[in-house]
Amino acid sequence: MNVYETKTMGRRIQGNPYVGRGIVLGQSQNGRYAAAAYFIMGRSENSRNRVFALEEDGTLFTRPFDPSKVKDPSLIIYAAARTFRNQRIVTNGDQTDTIYNGLQSGRSFASALTARCFEPDAPNFTPRISGMLTFGHELTYEMSILKSADVQGSACNRYHFAYAALPGVGHFIHTYVTDGDPIPTFMGEPERVCVPDDIDDFARDIWDNLNEQNKISLFVEYTDLTDGSVSRRVINKNQ
Repeated sequence: MNVYETKTMGRRIQGNPYVGRGIVLGQSQNGRYAAAAYFIMGRSENSRNRVFALEEDGTLFTRPFDPSKVKDPSLIIYAAARTFRNQRIVTNGDQTDTIYNGLQSGRSFASALTARCFEPDAPNFTPRISGMLTFGHELTYEMSILKSADVQGSACNRYHFAYAALPGVGHFIHTYVTDGDPIPTFMGEPERVCVPDDIDDFARDIWDNLNEQNKISLFVEYTDLTDGSVSRRVINKNQ
């Protein structure tokens, strides 16, 4: 097995009915852009009743598409991306705010997440996945997954990954391996993926290869490392 094998996002997700929610962080091939992507999928009517809503300050929220159909907002409505100073946070749940508040109080990304564990949605015990880009002298990023230690959900295992950015390379972490009952949890390290120079090429490669029935929304963001300008794309199946 080649541990440095790098595939396009399309090749990573094509033909997989359910990878759940996914985060990609990395750097474009030309080295100019820091890239971040987050997508959500859903099997139930409650999960599929969502859209991404982007605020002017760059905060990304999940919102109900039809508020009258919301049954349980606790695990599906949250801020998915926030910025704290020179750090960009992206997660699959309300731990976005946990990390943000932790950074405000002087804690690290990994330290802030010690207050959280996997989602309480037995029997799946959906992992909490999180990522953070740090813009400094050099671009770096971190990723985390908090997952159940057993099928009973009796304890939480915590995995933290830290990366130096490399041109053309990103890392992809997602909640599930594929569909199932219960749904099998993601295993191993985040997967290496190619990050193209064009944000629309990247967004298209992800969106077009997510399962048509289960995909819901996609957010992609490129930050220009030369001048700090930001380009963003939001795609919602429900709009």
